[in-house]
Amino acid sequence: MEQDHPPQGLWSPEVPPFKPPQSNDVVKSSPKIFPNVLAQIGNTPLIRINNIVKEYGIKCELLAKCEFFSAAGSIKDRIALRMIEDAEKKGILKPGVVIIEPTSGNTVTHDMMRSQKVELSFNIFSEKKGLGLGLVAAVKGYRCIIVMPEKMSSEKADVLKSLGVEIVRTPDAANYNGPDSHIQVAWRLKKEIPNSYVFDQYQNPGNPLAHYDTTAEEILEQCGGQVDALVAGCGTGGTITGIAWKFKEKCPTCQIIAVDPEGSTMAEPKELNRTSVTSYEVEGIGHQFIPAVLDRKVIDKWIKTNDKESFAMARKLIRMEGLLCGGSSGSAMCAAVAVAKELNEGQRCVVILPDTVRNYMSKFLSDGWMEQKGFLHVENDQESWWDTPINQMKLPTVQTVTSTISCQDVIQILKVNSLANAVVVDSSGTIQGIVTLGNIESLVKDGKLQLSDPVTKVIYKWFNKVNLNDTLGKISQALTLSHFVIIVEQIQDNDSGECEKCEVVHSACTFMDLMTLITAEATKENQAADVKSSGKPLWQLIQ
Repeated sequence: MEQDHPPQGLWSPEVPPFKPPQSNDVVKSSPKIFPNVLAQIGNTPLIRINNIVKEYGIKCELLAKCEFFSAAGSIKDRIALRMIEDAEKKGILKPGVVIIEPTSGNTVTHDMMRSQKVELSFNIFSEKKGLGLGLVAAVKGYRCIIVMPEKMSSEKADVLKSLGVEIVRTPDAANYNGPDSHIQVAWRLKKEIPNSYVFDQYQNPGNPLAHYDTTAEEILEQCGGQVDALVAGCGTGGTITGIAWKFKEKCPTCQIIAVDPEGSTMAEPKELNRTSVTSYEVEGIGHQFIPAVLDRKVIDKWIKTNDKESFAMARKLIRMEGLLCGGSSGSAMCAAVAVAKELNEGQRCVVILPDTVRNYMSKFLSDGWMEQKGFLHVENDQESWWDTPINQMKLPTVQTVTSTISCQDVIQILKVNSLANAVVVDSSGTIQGIVTLGNIESLVKDGKLQLSDPVTKVIYKWFNKVNLNDTLGKISQALTLSHFVIIVEQIQDNDSGECEKCEVVHSACTFMDLMTLITAEATKENQAADVKSSGKPLWQLIQ
């Protein structure tokens, strides 16, 4: 209903906005104007985890230190700023200096770097710190060149380039001590480039000290000094080392738990590292060597995690808690859940979530990438129907029609058989698409289609195929990409004297059809549970 006069109570220069007397709104205090974005590095929030705590039956308080609220979206912002400012205080970095560091981006040749008539500072960071470094360099006016392994995501490279960073790529398979590793390339360039400097986060004391002075102090202040367990992933080891140093002084009863991915060899005792896994997809944690800044003596326990559970948990953090974090945050939370389960009511576990999801849009956030890596089903472990074989279900009845048939004939066939859709195949049996009764009748009614027109004029060509031997979970995945899924079976056709494979259509499935199948599966499970609990055969329960 349209109004012929403006709503009452809106602001005007003459009349202030109406405020009900019972309102107790208070404007949140906020800092004064920041001098630049670097003031937003650190001072990140500690956020209570609620839904995941309920799901896993955790009794203690579980809190996440959300470092993705930092300026460049990562805990590495802290050490990037600390190292640069330390170098400035020592007179190593001055106006006109170029900073260089190993992470990921586009190629820069040695000749290009030699052509720069400025001083060069070389710096070795992880991919997360590369973003922090690029941000700090941009604000402070330094030119920055970064070296990074190829596996680092394209999103990171794009953000770095937008900050004006130049990038050198190195092979993923390069050994740490090999000449092509991102670390060794950095040191080689240091030798070749006059007036260059390597920060080296793996050895620089500013790395753990940044967390000793800021991250640890923030957590203790936010928690009133009470933390019973602290969980953090271990990359360079600077984060957990710096926090642990401070906690051993101010909160000595707190257990310090380090997280290391399967395929990495940083954990101890060494037996924890025994695995057939030789590589891992999670970025930012794990190494095949022990960084100098890692102080193992202050770590009370190591927990190993794998890619599958890490990415599943990262997606769960986003979906259930609204925390837009990255894959290594999933690793940390997996370990934190295990630790928190052992704590009691009144105790507190803090977990470090190191970076934002922004850098992984084409990786674990993508269903296609997760499916390709074999990880997608993991986050559905709680769904009992997910792994149910399709061939064990009573599938919707399917009708196939040839591509030469008329729309009028299709309508008649579908109505006679009480079906809503049909799969269209050509003369060789190849699937062309799907037609629906509703769409044909609607187009005829609107005068956009003649009953005599061939069915090919109204075919839906956007569909996915799923094999009869797959699972309901596979149908669910396919339906996220298209409205229809056609269930087929590959058979060997020997009638022609030649062994040729052909597809037999078994069913066509929509989202509503999937819901029907899931409901049927749940009903069967409930009936089976009733039988088991009562000890009676099913036929005696059916009255």
